[in-house]
Amino acid sequence: MAMVLNNIEELIEKYNNAETTLKEEAQLKAYFANDNVEPHLEHYKPLFHYFSLSQKEQYTKDVPLTTKKTKLYQWISVAAVAVLMLGLVVPSFVGPSEQEKQEALLVYNQTMEALSLVSIGINEGKQQLNSLVLVSDNLNQGIEGAGRLSEFSKTTNKIFKNK
Repeated sequence: MAMVLNNIEELIEKYNNAETTLKEEAQLKAYFANDNVEPHLEHYKPLFHYFSLSQKEQYTKDVPLTTKKTKLYQWISVAAVAVLMLGLVVPSFVGPSEQEKQEALLVYNQTMEALSLVSIGINEGKQQLNSLVLVSDNLNQGIEGAGRLSEFSKTTNKIFKNK
């Protein structure tokens, strides 16, 4: 009897930790269905009795499987298709007028002319920048030459003074 009690207590511990198998749960249900339940485990008896009863319950009413269609949804889908078709067909018939096309072309040409002027100004600025770089390079060469001339002058003065 002590061996069975230890086994039941271990199963209850596993059950509380949600670690039991279906076979072990069946053993617990069978144990608590008997009248020979230990006094310190009596409070588990109603729990397992409830599980045994609820397992036998069945739903006996018929479940309706037919759906009710309303005509409103059908008309909404027809309206949606009509709007979609109008959205695709109408723009091909009703396009921009000749005057709108001429105005768009004029605006396009003016924009291209303005961008061309900006491009010319940028290219001129680039050429002036290149000229400044060339002047800067020549100035640096002149400064280097003056430095060499100064060094040459010092050296020649030393030579002539020493003689």
